[in-house]
Amino acid sequence: MPARAKLPGLRRAAAECRGCPLHGPASQTVFGAGDAKAPLVLIGEQPGDQEDRKGHPFVGPAGHVLNRALEEAGIDPERTYVTNAVKHFKFEHVPERGKRRIHKPPNLRELSACRPWLAAELALIDPEVLVALGASAGKALLGSSFRVTKQRGVLLPCPAIGDYQGRGDLVATIHPSAVLRADDREAVFAGLVSDLRVAVRALDSQP
Repeated sequence: MPARAKLPGLRRAAAECRGCPLHGPASQTVFGAGDAKAPLVLIGEQPGDQEDRKGHPFVGPAGHVLNRALEEAGIDPERTYVTNAVKHFKFEHVPERGKRRIHKPPNLRELSACRPWLAAELALIDPEVLVALGASAGKALLGSSFRVTKQRGVLLPCPAIGDYQGRGDLVATIHPSAVLRADDREAVFAGLVSDLRVAVRALDSQP
């Protein structure tokens, strides 16, 4: 972890990270992107297949869902910073599914290995509100006891993580990919938007 680096320096350093085995099969590190002074930071789980290929977070189908939800919630994407709890794509090959790379959720070791990068991002941006998108993001911030089904959509105090002092608020919600997997996509999408509006109200209440 480079000392006193800004976001571009962190991004360059993270590209060489060998903190866990995920760097081997992944195409590249996918670091965070967006407004370096954003009042709102959105934290997902890990890059997906398209993010791994393009080197940018939330550019696949889940990213399109997220952008649509942000618009409905009244959040300007240009004033956000998006990143992931884990910076490499974790996947497996399933023979019956051909050459497709099938997403696998990160384990606690992988979340812990990437936590210093996340903490360094947050310390530099110092956002007013964090949004944890999904269970893995919530666990990276709040620990292994976090359950998105029980803690979503409520305003929580943001914990300190490394150099980040956790001065802001935290809202947890589902990962946008859950909308794509749902039988009733409209209802699940509405729930995501509702949770994001909690983050909007928290931003509006900031002095």
